[in-house]
Amino acid sequence: MMKLNLTTQRKAVLEILQQAHDHPTAADVMDRLRAQGHLFAYGTVYNSLRYLTEAGLVKELKLGETASRYDARTEDHHHIVCVRCGRVDEVTMELPAEWLARAAQETHYQVHHASVVLEGVCEECSVQNDK
Repeated sequence: MMKLNLTTQRKAVLEILQQAHDHPTAADVMDRLRAQGHLFAYGTVYNSLRYLTEAGLVKELKLGETASRYDARTEDHHHIVCVRCGRVDEVTMELPAEWLARAAQETHYQVHHASVVLEGVCEECSVQNDK
């Protein structure tokens, strides 16, 4: 376990992520920091995100998009992505044990963790489409 070194910049980035419910990208984090009056360089924000990820305080989500998103919720959960607007929401249901057992049987792996990304169309995009 690494000893935590939470600089002022890292604390500010972590607070942004802890307050977020939309899994922001690094650019989103930068915009929110600026809105709060912080003037951190992009490199500082990226380095802070990398440090916080390596320290296990945030998760980096690679959801098939070009930019990673970040989540301060580190317990196991899954995500659903809107294929129209890119919105990301959390899915907290547990995967059926049968899925994990079948994956282990098929691949001969010992499954330690599973993360599922579902894709669909969010309610807002569905409503816009119906108009």
